[in-house]
Amino acid sequence: MTVQIHDTALVDPQAKLGTGVKIGPFCLVGPDVQLGDNVELVGHVNLVGNTKIGEQCKLYPFVSMGYDPQDFKHNGGPVGIEIGARCTFRENVNVHPGTDIGKPTTRIGHDCYFMVGTHLAHEGQMGNHVVVSNGAQIGGNVTIGDHVILGGLCAIHQHTRIGAHAFVGGMATVIKDVIPYGFVLGNSAYLAGLNIVGLKRRGFSRQKIREMRSAYRLLFAQEGTFAERLDDATTLYGEHPIVNEIVAFIRHDSHRSLTMPTSGK
Repeated sequence: MTVQIHDTALVDPQAKLGTGVKIGPFCLVGPDVQLGDNVELVGHVNLVGNTKIGEQCKLYPFVSMGYDPQDFKHNGGPVGIEIGARCTFRENVNVHPGTDIGKPTTRIGHDCYFMVGTHLAHEGQMGNHVVVSNGAQIGGNVTIGDHVILGGLCAIHQHTRIGAHAFVGGMATVIKDVIPYGFVLGNSAYLAGLNIVGLKRRGFSRQKIREMRSAYRLLFAQEGTFAERLDDATTLYGEHPIVNEIVAFIRHDSHRSLTMPTSGK
């Protein structure tokens, strides 16, 4: 398949374009940009810097990627963006590269969907099958696991971790880490339980969900200290990989404390 470039698009001859690429009107593609096979830029898309986009991605009008990160400590060194296959970026999405004083590359996995007006700041590390709903804003150096859903107009504070399969409610302000499979709401966000709807949609068995609920109740009960309950969960659910994933996430060193239920705020 041949590459299709609209007459009004400005594509640097050094840009690397895969087969079947379509570049619509008034797009700008810089010399260090790489587009995989069958990528489509609908129109008015700006791509600069060391930006690599995987196959079959689609970028809608006024998507902007690769310009200098909004980090005053960045010194202008080499940085970039890497995006997996089959991602969609709707109108007015903005993605920044990494920084030369931290992680040089912002990464997005495969099959992610960014809705209108969303922003991923410098050094972001995002997994696969993530949905970022309209207007959601993700701060610098945020880590987001697989199958996370971010509700509309939510805000994720810099250096925060969002565990896999978590759900962040619309307009939530997340300033602390969110456990895998967690469901958070509010401003500031609190842990409202497990993302049961998401787990059911992704085929988790009733037995697994029951075990996760039991472990959740143990971890966030009122009796004893949180450290003691964490040890108890490790002992009781040592053979349960999902609970082990949650425990490992909690034990991991982090810039942020943990989002807790309302009573634990």
